[in-house]
Amino acid sequence: MSNKMLQQLSLLERWIQENNVLVNKWKQHEGGGDALSREQRVTHLRWCSSEFHKLLRKIQGIPPLADHSQLELTVVYNACVCSTAQSQFSEAQLLLTQATERVLQMTEVDPVSSDLPVVWRTVLKSVGNTALNTCVLYLLCLQWAVWLSTCQLKSIQEFQDELFSLSERLSSGVWDDRRSEARGKSSDIPLLVMDPRRFTELLQICTLIAQGAETLNDGRSSEALSGLQTASSLSAPRTLIAYTHLLLGSCLAHMRRPQMALQCYRTALETDPRCVCALYQSMQIYRQLGNTQAEIQALRLLHSTLMLPPATEPALAGTPLLSLSSLLRSQSLSSLLSVPSALSVLHNLALKCVQHERVSEGVEYYLDLLAALHSEDQHEMHAEGPSFPRLPELYLQAGAALLMARRPADCMALCDEVISTTLELLPEKVVLEEPEEKCEVETRALCAEGEDRVGMLLWAGAAYLLMGHCHTHLKDWKLAVTHYTRCLNLLVKVCFKKRGFQPQIPTADMVSAQGTDLCILQRLKGLSLAGRGISFTQTGQLREALRDLQLSMQALPECAGAGLWCGEVLWRLDRRQEAAACWEKTWSFTPQSSLESLSVYLQEPQSGPLLDTTEIRRRTQELKRQKKNTLSLTP
Repeated sequence: MSNKMLQQLSLLERWIQENNVLVNKWKQHEGGGDALSREQRVTHLRWCSSEFHKLLRKIQGIPPLADHSQLELTVVYNACVCSTAQSQFSEAQLLLTQATERVLQMTEVDPVSSDLPVVWRTVLKSVGNTALNTCVLYLLCLQWAVWLSTCQLKSIQEFQDELFSLSERLSSGVWDDRRSEARGKSSDIPLLVMDPRRFTELLQICTLIAQGAETLNDGRSSEALSGLQTASSLSAPRTLIAYTHLLLGSCLAHMRRPQMALQCYRTALETDPRCVCALYQSMQIYRQLGNTQAEIQALRLLHSTLMLPPATEPALAGTPLLSLSSLLRSQSLSSLLSVPSALSVLHNLALKCVQHERVSEGVEYYLDLLAALHSEDQHEMHAEGPSFPRLPELYLQAGAALLMARRPADCMALCDEVISTTLELLPEKVVLEEPEEKCEVETRALCAEGEDRVGMLLWAGAAYLLMGHCHTHLKDWKLAVTHYTRCLNLLVKVCFKKRGFQPQIPTADMVSAQGTDLCILQRLKGLSLAGRGISFTQTGQLREALRDLQLSMQALPECAGAGLWCGEVLWRLDRRQEAAACWEKTWSFTPQSSLESLSVYLQEPQSGPLLDTTEIRRRTQELKRQKKNTLSLTP
């Protein structure tokens, strides 16, 4: 419409036309569909927002008139939608607050409180069944959206009856679909950029989801279940329905009904295949149930799904300006919807396969993981969570897996890499101090620095340990002894200091009371001594073997290999009673830690010289019979 034609209209008509031109321009722009880039949409949204605000300033530049009131509130609605779509919630709230003040001014009602729910009740009462009622209901929809987007669930709860009845009340209002869809035609009714009726349906299910997440986070699972069941039966986008099933599953999981939870997660995935958090939660349930094969399958599927190109958030029918992410911002929901990165999942998958006798698969996953870490996106890959291991740790895990897969040369290549990157950084001596109950900031910083130094020393020691295992696998006993000795030479650099005492060499009885580093240190020491002792047995150096194997049993009582080989050496030295006692003690020992709680490179090697336990048991039984016969012949 030309400026000349606009000038010929009344002020009210001109402003209505300006509003409608803006709305139609927006709809025409949105009609461009996928051809428009995100930047083009954002730019156009900013332009529309600016134009609606300019128009609103014109209208509010004169005293509130009854004839202008519907137009003003409609423009407030349009401007507020634009602000909300840009996540400018404080600006949107300011517009709504000013609008409620204008309505009370128009209806000559004095405000009775500054509390927003109270203000809105006053406003709704003031407009009654007048023509302003529908416009106020439109604005109330946006107040609901702002409360939801800024996680003000208490305000929503206080006003919930009025909010949840909005859709029904708007259906009987003056909204005219036929006129609202008209583009470029003259109309005496100002158009809206978004259908408020569909918007309220979306707000209702989003509210039930946010409230369910909050209630679940507070530990009230059964209470959350009721609202979420209501939400799951509503008509809504697939993504939201999937979220309701996901949260229902989380409620049931907290109520210790894992099978029912799994069914809900399955329904969530069937509803929306992109709901990867349902897949992740299923994996967690399988882990709790001890169903390792199902857990591995879920991890594999989760990883492949996370590697797909990220899906763009679909436009919501009737509410193209607003996204689900702008309405669902609560921390409780975010934590329930969170999923580890593809790299973390791949690491879990590799580790789980190695731990459960699927070593060849695990090796391939580890190699894929290392390749990803060395790709061009390496700088992004290290931004993992605290549970994601450091690079030397990954090398050691992958090396241990390669050794299990009978690939000692590849294992040694990774160990060489660990040693070459840490050797120059190793300290001459490290003292681990008993931690204070109250640690100041400076002390914590020193503790962290000390942990890094100890970590490097332990990584290098573990690399030497694995190389020793590789040489025993290859039956190169001399090089095996060399590498086990190098490991031990690093470990003796670590001392432990109790408060009020001098530093001392750590012992097995300190491990339970102290941290992880001491536990790793003792395992490395025990395994290295065992490996060196076993290597000495292969070269006939039985005295040296016995010394190392007995020291290994002191450092790591649960080391079965050391116990069995110690008995074997004693037997060869013709100390048969001691040998039998050593074997009996080894078989009776219950490990304090499960294999899954240990890093794979800290587990006893499955390669190298092995003893025939059947033969050992035969020997002990024979010795018992001989002893019994000797006793029976004694007068």
